[in-house]
Amino acid sequence: MRAIFGVLSLLIALAIVAVLAKKQMGALSVAPAGMASAPVGATPQQQSQQIQKQYGQAVENALQQPRPMPDDK
Repeated sequence: MRAIFGVLSLLIALAIVAVLAKKQMGALSVAPAGMASAPVGATPQQQSQQIQKQYGQAVENALQQPRPMPDDK
């Protein structure tokens, strides 16, 4: 009986890990919002440069936004 519960708990843990891994893999395939994909016929180097440029622009835009100031009362 104890062995059955042990195997059953391992199967449940494996199922949970499989579901989480599937969700994680699905999240990796989605491009970040606002990021255009590289041209289809581009070489891997061109695609890499395009992605680096897009992320650089996104970081630059994020740095240009003013910080919210706290209300001191």
